[in-house]
Amino acid sequence: MLMKFPQYRKYKNGRSYFKIENELNFVELKLHGESVEFYTIEAKILPDRNYIHDMLYNYEMNWKKIDKDEFEAFRAKYSDG
Repeated sequence: MLMKFPQYRKYKNGRSYFKIENELNFVELKLHGESVEFYTIEAKILPDRNYIHDMLYNYEMNWKKIDKDEFEAFRAKYSDG
């Protein structure tokens, strides 16, 4: 079965949200105090590709699967506009 993208995850502590665009790219929204830092990651080395693989296929221990609405609500809550 093929994975459909994007996929969404968050850390179980709720401090980072992820939009996984494909098996090599993801966006992370990371909560720091009352603001969110935005990171765009392109996996160029094996550890980064393994990290994305774990988020997609072995997420139960560290991440929670979420939907687009939850990701966008988190982004909207902390956006500057």
